Amino acid sequence: MTAPIRVLVCDDQMLVRTGLVTIIDAQPDLEVAGECGDGRSAVDLAGRLRPDVVVMDVRMPVLDGIEATRLLAGAGVPHPVKVLVVTTFNLDEYVYEALRAGASGFLLKDAPPDRLLHGIRTVATGAALLDPEVTRRLVGRYAARIRPADDGASRDLPLTPRELEVLRLIADGLSNREIAAALLISQETVKTFVSRILTKLGLRDRVQAVIYAYRRGLAA
Repeated sequence: MTAPIRVLVCDDQMLVRTGLVTIIDAQPDLEVAGECGDGRSAVDLAGRLRPDVVVMDVRMPVLDGIEATRLLAGAGVPHPVKVLVVTTFNLDEYVYEALRAGASGFLLKDAPPDRLLHGIRTVATGAALLDPEVTRRLVGRYAARIRPADDGASRDLPLTPRELEVLRLIADGLSNREIAAALLISQETVKTFVSRILTKLGLRDRVQAVIYAYRRGLAA
């Protein structure tokens, strides 16, 4: 029998936290390893409990979710933990910073339970979770700040024209299925392109690919 995915829930609102714990614990393949109400406690508990996924709120006391994510999954962390950020639309800028800090994905707090559970399972596998609608609004809103001044920054990319096309669609928040439909290719082919892009650019996942594309001026 496969061991359940162990989840640490971090949210300073007790009602929200209780709801998340209840939903997660009701799943046979998931297990709540612990819960807390601030980022510092999340970092401490993650170090002791070694959960597979941390479900992280953004705005919290003591240490916010962005800094906690950076300490758990940021560059240079010897044993990074997968972090799934939960937020609301009015916290778009914080989500962008959390993704830069190393989060593996994000969801809206009002997402239905099945989407939350899918998100936890997706992040636990090592894949990134990007909500297409939120991605378009989030990165589109901050594109001017993210994008570099040098419009020719993409000239030295080690990507084929097709890979570059796929990268731009990833930056638009499209799923593999949507990319396959747009380019009239199979989802397996899209997966191959995505894998090649991440390898060539030295990126960890689709989240980093989105940020990379906008920072290099590759997305509209």
